[in-house]
Amino acid sequence: MAEPNKPAILVARAVFPEVEERLRVHFVVETTPAGTVWSQEELVQRLQGKAGVLTTGGERIDAALLAACPQLRIAANLAVGHNNFDLAAMTAAGVLGTNAPDVLTETTADFGFALLMATARRVTESERYLRAGHWKQWSLDLFAGAEVHGTTLGILGMGRIGQAIARRGAHGFGMRVIYHNRSRLDEATEAGCRASYVSKAELLAQADHLVLVLPYTPEAHHSIGAAEIAQMKPTATLVNIARGGIVDDAALARALRERRIAAAGLDVFEGEPKVHPDLLAVPNVVLTPHIASATLPTRMAMAMLAADNLIAYLTQGRALTPLNPEVMA
Repeated sequence: MAEPNKPAILVARAVFPEVEERLRVHFVVETTPAGTVWSQEELVQRLQGKAGVLTTGGERIDAALLAACPQLRIAANLAVGHNNFDLAAMTAAGVLGTNAPDVLTETTADFGFALLMATARRVTESERYLRAGHWKQWSLDLFAGAEVHGTTLGILGMGRIGQAIARRGAHGFGMRVIYHNRSRLDEATEAGCRASYVSKAELLAQADHLVLVLPYTPEAHHSIGAAEIAQMKPTATLVNIARGGIVDDAALARALRERRIAAAGLDVFEGEPKVHPDLLAVPNVVLTPHIASATLPTRMAMAMLAADNLIAYLTQGRALTPLNPEVMA
């Protein structure tokens, strides 16, 4: 039974104990055991009588769930991406959505560049070779990869993370940076990133290393497919730290197998945690399990921001990072 004056909330995926403790000051908290992922039916059941839910990006908040959970007032994502939210349906139901921008920008950009480096320099491919006992002697061209410094870095999606990657490439590696975005950045921001705006076709044709950092929307689905890959240099690399579904993974696997591009680095996948089996069969791809923001301080900050959104809205009627602020009006 809920305590008097304390709303009930659900933490839909296991989080740090410190986050749970912070939430318990204000709410009756139902937690989720580590390793548990609720089905949509189980999520609906767990949300009965709950005013709020802390989500991770994998829990779908849609019209059907909202109709079945009339007491829900807020869903707080601990990720930046929020394609698990049907914001139109949430707004219609008077349910606030929040996300966790800013706190993971630099950490994710670090990882994006690490993935670019590992991909270009064939790090995981060479490690597998060594671990398998195949390294018998040194040779001049052993796992010779692509240059990074002084090459052309292309960025598709130039939000906070894209800009942070651009700064690393331009200032740290002397790269020429080009980008494509739905809208062009202002001159001052472009200058700070040392980045030049180009069309998508120019981006694909000119980039030596193409990094995807755009949000997932239905319009962005398979933004990189067979036709786009065909426009890239055969020596180019592709890195995806955006969202699964941005890339047609099957088409990418074929291109990698046929060496129509040199290599790819992927942190996100269509239908994750499942990975397209053809990607597992090609050697020239670096695969990581959606860990771009995975440092303990950053993951703690993400979870705490989601908690703070729940606390602010359910106790004061405001939120720190609202996605549909009209609900608060």
